[in-house]
Amino acid sequence: MVKVIMGLKGSGKTKQLIELVHNSLEEERGDVVCIEKGVKLMYDIPHKVRLIEATQYDFDGYVFLKGFISGLHSAYYDITHIFIDSVLRIIGVDGIDDRLEEFLDWCDAFSKREHVKFTIIVSADVSLATAGITKYF
Repeated sequence: MVKVIMGLKGSGKTKQLIELVHNSLEEERGDVVCIEKGVKLMYDIPHKVRLIEATQYDFDGYVFLKGFISGLHSAYYDITHIFIDSVLRIIGVDGIDDRLEEFLDWCDAFSKREHVKFTIIVSADVSLATAGITKYF
């Protein structure tokens, strides 16, 4: 399962993410991971969540992010949910393009194969979402 939360800055995406993280800890049996750029969530999510600060790893695109997620899952096979806060900021992309759709489709396939849920925040105007992105809303 892949869920995309999309909106401009100030639209409540982070608040929604924090609520979803708390709910996943209560409802799921495995480990929960949250990837973010910066440390804004450090005090808002429980310490049981594995918080990964992305600038430590020099993400440079979707291929790197896919490899990172794959490696993370291979090391911690009991992960049940991965939250990605502001995916465009993490990989250093200014806007939406076809690669975002491809990444979401990859996450969907990974989710089905490995039984890992994804919640991905995209900081962009919802009106820019393509059909390939809106299917994950």
